[in-house]
Formats: sequence, structure tokens, C-alpha cells
Amino acid sequence: MENQRPLILVSNDDGIRAKGLAELVKALRPLGEIVVMAPETARSGSSCALSVHHAVHYQMLRKSVGLTAYSCSGRPIDCVKLAFHTVLERKPDLVVGGINHGDNSSVNVHYSGTMGVVKEGCLKGIPSVAFSLCSYAPDADFNPIVPYVHDISAKVLEKGLPRLTCLNVNFPAEKELKGIKVCRQAEGDWVNEWEHVTLHNDRDFYWLSGEFLCTNPDDTTTDRWALANGYAAITPVKVDVTDYGLMDELAGWFV
Repeated sequence: MENQRPLILVSNDDGIRAKGLAELVKALRPLGEIVVMAPETARSGSSCALSVHHAVHYQMLRKSVGLTAYSCSGRPIDCVKLAFHTVLERKPDLVVGGINHGDNSSVNVHYSGTMGVVKEGCLKGIPSVAFSLCSYAPDADFNPIVPYVHDISAKVLEKGLPRLTCLNVNFPAEKELKGIKVCRQAEGDWVNEWEHVTLHNDRDFYWLSGEFLCTNPDDTTTDRWALANGYAAITPVKVDVTDYGLMDELAGWFV
């Protein structure tokens, strides 16, 4: 029907009961019909992992006017794939991941299950956006960013995105933002990544930890600089990871 409201598929990697997911739904509800399928428990750091060694189950948790929510035993990517296969009655107009509890800027884009959600949406030809707040607190304050989430999502619904491109949107944990900057991914790496711990009287255990070391912190074109200076950072991300600039040179190696 021509007068159908936009259909928006929502998922995350913090789990169906995460506050960030509830705040995301609040921001999106004025824009269309919402279908949520999210992991039943936290699946942070899943990236684009799939459940290939066991079956996946889902169940409906809520159905009301304009909103249907399901939990899924799988990972974020499973949620998106399963929603397309089972519960969506038509192709969604937008896929949204988040709002993640934690920073997904710079190289974190490669580890994030929240970004996995939108990469999958992007691969399916749907405009897709991931939202993250730079706070890991379970009860983080999302109020300052909800209007931005609404406005950015509305703009993507209106204008669309290029094929095989999605958006990675990160917000600083500030009471008031200075605005939005469109950025490139900062350079850097995680260091001191493992903490040695003893479990069950066994000292050969390590807990993933670490700290991020940005190698270009003063570059004003990057997402890390924008976040450090009070701006929301929008980074367009391509899922086609081909290095086109190297193709001709590489071909010359094998002549």
C-alpha cells in the first residue's frame, strides 16, 4: 500500500533488555513501524560472527501498535538474517543497530556486533545506520543524543545511502553536543590487551582488557578527534573492502 509507514528493523549486541535499545526504539517510533530482533543476552564483540554449530531460537516478547519485539538466542548477524527469513512481512526501509553502550569509533568498527548488524543490512541492500554512545554504563544517559538519532535516521530514510555503504555514528557522553562532524576512521590499535587472572586455582587464564592507542589524535578529520571535542561523529563505511588502488600493481606481480 502506498500509504504504508516506513518499516525499520532494529537490533543490537548488548541484548534485548539493554537501555540503549529501548532509547533507540523511542527515537525511531515516530518514523515508522518498528520490528526488533535482538540477542537474548549481550553479544558484544561479535562483529559479523554467525551461529553455525547450533540451532537458533527466537520468541516474541511484545506486540503493540507500531512495535513488535523478539529475542533471539543467536548473535547480532543471526538476528538480522532470521528476521528477514521469518518475521518481516516486507523489505524494511531501514536497518538500525544500537544504541551501543560503548565506543565503536576507529578500529572498533571491525569488532563491533552493532556494526555487524548494519553491515548485514547493507549487504541486503537496505540503508543501514549504527549508533553508539561512548559510555559503557548500563544506565547511561541517552537523553542528549536521542534527538540526533531521530534526525539522522529520518535523513537516511529520506535520502537513502549509496549501495554497499552504511553509517557508523558515535556520540560522546556529554550533556550537550557541539554538533555533528562527518569524519574518517582514526588510526590506532589496542595495546596491553590481556589481563592475567587466576581461576579455579589455575593461573593460565587471561581476561580480555586493554586500552586504545590512537596514533593520530590531533587529526581533526577523524572520528576520535570529533568525539574528544564534543561532536557526534558520522563515518561512512563501505562493506566492499577491495583495495582498488593496489589492483593494477598487484596484477603486475603475476605477469
